[in-house]
This record gives sequence, structure tokens and C-alpha cells, in this order.
Amino acid sequence: MRFWIDDQQLEAQTSSTILEAALSAGIKIPTLCHHPALESYGSCRLCTVEIEKNGKKRFVTACNYPIEDGLVVRTATPAVLDIRRMIAELLLSRCPKEKQIQDLAREYGVIEPRFKLEEEKCILCGLCCRVCGEMVGVFAINFQNRGTERSVGAPYGELSEDCIACGACSLVCPTSAISAQRNIFPLTAEDIIRIEEEHLSGERDADLGVYSELFAARTEIQGQDGGVVTSLLARCLDKGVIDAAVVVYQKENNGGRAAAVDDIEGVIKAKGTKYVRVSALAPLIDALRGGKRRVAVVGTPCQIRVIRKLEQLDYFKDEFPDAEIFLVGLFCFESFDYRRLRDHAKGLLGIDIEDADKIQIAKGRYIATLDGMEHSCSV
Repeated sequence: MRFWIDDQQLEAQTSSTILEAALSAGIKIPTLCHHPALESYGSCRLCTVEIEKNGKKRFVTACNYPIEDGLVVRTATPAVLDIRRMIAELLLSRCPKEKQIQDLAREYGVIEPRFKLEEEKCILCGLCCRVCGEMVGVFAINFQNRGTERSVGAPYGELSEDCIACGACSLVCPTSAISAQRNIFPLTAEDIIRIEEEHLSGERDADLGVYSELFAARTEIQGQDGGVVTSLLARCLDKGVIDAAVVVYQKENNGGRAAAVDDIEGVIKAKGTKYVRVSALAPLIDALRGGKRRVAVVGTPCQIRVIRKLEQLDYFKDEFPDAEIFLVGLFCFESFDYRRLRDHAKGLLGIDIEDADKIQIAKGRYIATLDGMEHSCSV
């Protein structure tokens, strides 16, 4: 495939966008809403270029327009620069104090916008929404409203039940609209080592990380992965150590529903691992607002992380100063799409796990029991 960008002849074996081809050739095309790990969106329009095909010219966004054989692309014609200049002026009027926007406007000769200044930080590029949905798979935030009322936020402006406090939105935000106030969660291997040295003490295991003590236990309450957590919660309720526990119940079609319970029977009914993502935050807050003050929360790392994050921000201390929250973290199976898990297991085990009497993970194997017969595969 042969094409031209700014009179430079280029070739590509596979289809790519104009922006990708330009970057590969060292040709700069400005953009604010593009990230290589995400699907192209074209919201900022800053990457507008002029193309010529079959003698006809028009403007397109480089980030999502595919390269075609014989395509002619011009990235800096007077008309293209006028478009970018107008976009830079509009952005500067919306976010006059953002350095990246100031630098962009200065690059295109915009010193002072003609439009009424606003005091915004968000340029509505959509990167935060897309990384939350496409990479994290949570969809905790999205665009709200239309036109001049358009904004980004969680549903109804409330604390999101789906947010796992991963910080991905703040990492991709091109302005200071989303910033991490304090983040001690590791993002790279180097971060893990640094954080462990600064904040943790104890022995270190290659698989488990840093720990204080390790225990092996047996319980009379049979659960999917041993029943130890169920026994701990039941014992704590019986002895008055806690007055409620946030657990997850199985729903039809193998969905999950988190709920706060205050009796042993409720804990036992919730025993067993559910391979679905559910929010433990809403029932925890409901329990605290309902007068419970010593609440245990059982959850996977992402669920526990959300609550830890709120603790760091003093949310619980401010809202419920006399509350004690006990967190019980579980190892994560990292499979939240039950349909795909079901199809994959059927191919490996030859049975539908929907019909299984029991499912567990033991000694590195995924085991489904049906009519007294075990069907297993390695994890």
C-alpha cells in the first residue's frame, strides 16, 4: 500500500490510521484524545488533516481515518492550521489555566481567546471514560448530558459502586481534571518494590508478597474453597467482634449480589466463591448508615482496594467516625465473564458447569463435581 503524507511517499503492509502512519514516519500531528492502548475516538478534532482522493479534497480526523492506497495527506495546509487554531482557542477559553492547553494555544498563535472564559479543567476528550471501559472493564464513569451541560462523572453524581480506584483515569487525563491525591498502589514492578520497602514490613514470598504471618486452617463449615472465611465471619458474629458482614450471594444465571448480613445463617447462605464482579461499597455504606459500627467486608483485591482508598481519603472517618471496618481479601480468579468461563470450561471438562454440584480450585486444578464424578483441568 503506497500513500503520501506531506509529499513524503510511504508504504504500509497492513491497514493503519493516518495518525499511526504519520507517527511511524516521524511526522507530528497534534492530538489530545488519542491513546495507543485505546480505540480511536476523534473527539478533540485536533488531529484534523486534509486528504485528497480521486481528485477530491476533504477534512478528516487522522486518528480514526484508515490509510488507503494512493491517498494523499496534508497535515499543515492553511485551512488545516485555521481549524486547529480555532480548536485551540475554544479549548483555551474553556480551560484557561491548564498548562498543556496554554502551550497548545501558544503554538498556534492564540494569545487571548475571543470567547467568554470558563474555569474548567476537563476538555471532554473521553480518555478517562474509555480507559475505564475498554481496559479496566468497569464503566464506572461516562459522559453525562449534552451540549454545554456535557460533563464526565459517575451515575447521579454519587460515589460509584463500580469504581475500583485503579487510577487509570488519572494516568491518561491530558489535563489536571483528574489527579490522584495519594496513591500507594503499584503500577509497575519498580513501584511494587518501592512501596513494599516504604510501607510494609515482614517476610516476603515470591507469590504472596509481603506478609506478617501465615496460617493453615480447617473448618467444619464446608465451602467452595475450604470455608475458612465463612467460619471466621460466623465466629466473629457469634462473639460480638462484628455486628455485620458484607458478603456476596449467588443470583440466577450466576450473577452476584452483595449484601450486608447480621446473622450466622446469612453468612452461611453466602458461602462459596462467585466468579463475578460486584460492588461491596453500597451495602457497606448502607450498613453504616443503618447503625452498624463494626462491619467485616469480604472481597477480591479490587473490591478491597476501593474501600482502602476511601479510608486513605478519610471518607469513613469523616462520615462515620466511630465505625470499624475489617477487610478480608480473597485471591482473585480474574474471570468476570461467566459466559466465557462457562464455554471455556465446557470445552476443557466436557460438562456444563451450570449443572455442577460443586466447583472448587484445589492443588492447582479447577474441579467441577457432577453426579459424584470429578472433572478437572489445570488452572
